Amino acid sequence: MNLSNKTFLPTKNYKNRNWFLIDCTGQRLGRLATIIVALLKGKIKSDYHPSVDIGDYIVLINADSIILNDDSKHYIVNKPGRPGSSLKIKNVADCLPKLTIKRAVKGMLSETETKRLMRRLNIYNDQNHMHQAQSLIKVDVSNFSSTSQFINII
Repeated sequence: MNLSNKTFLPTKNYKNRNWFLIDCTGQRLGRLATIIVALLKGKIKSDYHPSVDIGDYIVLINADSIILNDDSKHYIVNKPGRPGSSLKIKNVADCLPKLTIKRAVKGMLSETETKRLMRRLNIYNDQNHMHQAQSLIKVDVSNFSSTSQFINII
């Protein structure tokens, strides 16, 4: 019997999750979402395997100061079911920046991963958050032009 297989696969009870703090001030939504998805899935870790969940937790602060593309508008259309009532259209980016970020990240995840991984994403509109007890690793994503550079740094 040959026991030469040295490949490490983490088990389901592998508890090596980090907490990352990302400041959204001056960040573009799409580039930020790709980095968030890589962290949520755990793709930056050397022992990443697609069948095992080893992703990390993310705390986003200053979500209201994220940069959005002016050409693509996100709207919520509310049509009450009453006769004679008019449509109410809201621009999501102006009133709900959290929802815009969640939509972008959710669109990059598969259907089976979405519910599980979105629980680890915490979004706050200002500097105040309730995760000071965790040892947060501050990530400066403004220096990265692609996810591959981000993975090599961490």
